[in-house]
Amino acid sequence: MLDVKVEALMQALLESKSRKRDTPMQARELLPTEVVQYVQANDASLRRLKRSFVEASALRVLRRAIDRHNAQRSVVKIDESSDDEPSGPLVEHRDTNTMNRSIMAGWAAATPADGADTPVDGADTPADAAATPADTEAELAPSPVVAARASALRASKKRERGSGRDNANKRAKDHKDKDDRAPPSHVRLADLGGVDDIVAEMLELIGMPILHPEVYLHTGIQPPRGVLLHGPPGCGKTMLANAIAAELGVPFISLSAPSIVSGMSGESEKRVREIFDEARSLAPCLMFFDEIDAITPKRESAQREMERRIVAQLLTCMDSLSLDQTDGKAVMIIGATNRPDSLDTALRRAGRFDREIQMTVPDEIAREKILRVQARKLRLSGDFDFRALAKQTSGYVGADLNALTAAAGVAAIKRIFRTLRDAPAAARPEAAAAAPAPLPISADAMDVDDVVPAAADAVAQRAVAQHEEARRENSVIQTFLRNFPDTLTPEQLEPLSITLQDFQTALPQVQPSSKREGFATIPDVTWESVGALERIRIELQMAIVQPIQQPELYEQVGITAPAGVLLWGPPGCGKTLLAKAVANESRANFISVRGPELLNKYVGESERAVRQVFLRARASQPCVIFFDELDALVPRRDDSKSESSTRVVNTLLTELDGLNDRRGIYVIAATNRPDIIDPAMLRPGRLDKPLYVELPTDDERFEILKTVTKSTPMDGSVDLGTIARDERARNFSGADLAALAREAAVAALRDAVLANIQNAPRDGPPPPPIQRQIHVGAADFDRAFSNVKPSVSDRDRAKYERLSKSFAWGDK
Repeated sequence: MLDVKVEALMQALLESKSRKRDTPMQARELLPTEVVQYVQANDASLRRLKRSFVEASALRVLRRAIDRHNAQRSVVKIDESSDDEPSGPLVEHRDTNTMNRSIMAGWAAATPADGADTPVDGADTPADAAATPADTEAELAPSPVVAARASALRASKKRERGSGRDNANKRAKDHKDKDDRAPPSHVRLADLGGVDDIVAEMLELIGMPILHPEVYLHTGIQPPRGVLLHGPPGCGKTMLANAIAAELGVPFISLSAPSIVSGMSGESEKRVREIFDEARSLAPCLMFFDEIDAITPKRESAQREMERRIVAQLLTCMDSLSLDQTDGKAVMIIGATNRPDSLDTALRRAGRFDREIQMTVPDEIAREKILRVQARKLRLSGDFDFRALAKQTSGYVGADLNALTAAAGVAAIKRIFRTLRDAPAAARPEAAAAAPAPLPISADAMDVDDVVPAAADAVAQRAVAQHEEARRENSVIQTFLRNFPDTLTPEQLEPLSITLQDFQTALPQVQPSSKREGFATIPDVTWESVGALERIRIELQMAIVQPIQQPELYEQVGITAPAGVLLWGPPGCGKTLLAKAVANESRANFISVRGPELLNKYVGESERAVRQVFLRARASQPCVIFFDELDALVPRRDDSKSESSTRVVNTLLTELDGLNDRRGIYVIAATNRPDIIDPAMLRPGRLDKPLYVELPTDDERFEILKTVTKSTPMDGSVDLGTIARDERARNFSGADLAALAREAAVAALRDAVLANIQNAPRDGPPPPPIQRQIHVGAADFDRAFSNVKPSVSDRDRAKYERLSKSFAWGDK
């Protein structure tokens, strides 16, 4: 029935093509793929069948149609032959076979490499070939269409029987891959910096079982099976695994975890088994799974059954790597991921990944070591200060420092190019010879300078100068390539070296990975930006700065857990500024969390965000976490009507003083509503050091005014001490004093601008720019007092004083 349908549709196809070309079209001019596409497009039942069935049916129908057409042509030739020729041999069935043999010969001629010389059943004998008329052979010669169709038919047959050949090719490819398991040669342990303790631990866990398994066999101890490296991206997990393999010099199977996943059911598990079988055959061997979390998610939350099967297969294969099953030769596994919590729990037990090593964001000493290692191949100036550069790259991981080195090299090249570009023409005669001659200036040429008024605006002139300088900087490479088309000489390359200034130029261009993930790296606020608050500064020094800079002193007296600090007080008193100054002085990584930003309307997302903050902090120790507006995040649970806020409070309490280690993580929180914070947050071990940041006194207001008016020019009539002791400034906070200084400067600027506008005629040209220096006077501060009001009223101040006495926080 299938052949009948295909034949009917093929006849329709022939008729439609014949109408288009106005001449009859024969079946031998059709291609099998053309027939298959037509019949499936015009019959829905055929579209539901496998394409191989439809192709086989189309081939059978085409062969029968061609045989019928050839038989009809043979009868016509017999009728047209002369009567003198013997009729017996011409009407034999052999003539029909001659047609078929001719077609088969055409197919063989189309692909001679596939056995064109192989004889077929009933092949022509020399006598038969001599008896065939020449004109008949010419007419039966295969046309180009037939040759193309024959090639397509043979390709289809090859696909049907090509599975064996594909399997052979796959085996050959697998054999080639097995041979390509040599240890890496591009990296060594000497190329790593700042991870000496991790390298020692890796050699203990990986190197000893691989190089000396006899020790474990003699003692009867099972060696570890695997090590899981986890940490933020760019900290060197993959580089460490390659360096360990290169140092040990054993076969190294490096795999990207997603490459194991296959679209066919069962192929992924088969791939895992083949990899482990290969590792056992190469033992002693080292296997490395990069981004292993892609194939080992938690099975209870896996979205597809295939993911569960891959995890189960990997667990089974890891259990089969004991020394008694590998002939006493160790096969070790290293896994790398930056999402350890997403791995299946069964994978992280002893006997599989026995040890988990966290690679954190490098501290200042580690960054200095990394920079020294990366600078071995660089041409640096003699007085290069690695320690100073390490202090300025807080939050940078190894990949960021590598990018910084590359950017500094580009900056050095541009600097040297700029020097060569600005060199005198005598120093580069080839450039002077190639430079075009200047165009002659006509007497009637337009004088562009006349367009600009004599008293041009100074701001506009500076803007034009900056634009011109930026254009010159952007064209450094272009100008250099035009002036120096040939290879530079050794004398010209001699001054090319990288200096510390080149690194300073590249620092703003390289964004550290931690900052891209939400970290606010070390702020640029120093204690010089903070006026007064000396008492709070001393307390923060003892609670945060000194434990980070001199932890051994605190360990001597038995202090290991860091203290949590709660800064509370009226708004505008500098709580956030204090936290930034502390982070800057301690040179620790800094994470700023605005309380409400962690809250999410979806169930469980707020708690996950809190855990993620502390997870990032553990990966970048030492780290200071600053919670601004803490009252929005942890309100009293007995007053809260929302279950979600209660869960957030519980999660934060657990992270602050739960089972997780908080060593190296320092927490600072700020609020102006301490009375609505959950009391559990304030017990010892959590935010156990509340500091009341009160409104400044007269002397403190004087210090704050001196700080905020550093860049403000003032005349002799201004006495900051008098302004600080003014009764109108009694309830002023630090933010209010900064607003007072800014408003006084605006008042002075307004007087100068208004006087300039009023002196200019109404219908005349615009007023000339102000040429004199503007100074802020005492009258300007008097006017500013009328516009700036204190943020805290007497009633609010009394409330904070009562709150301090009731909580007994005033003397802490």
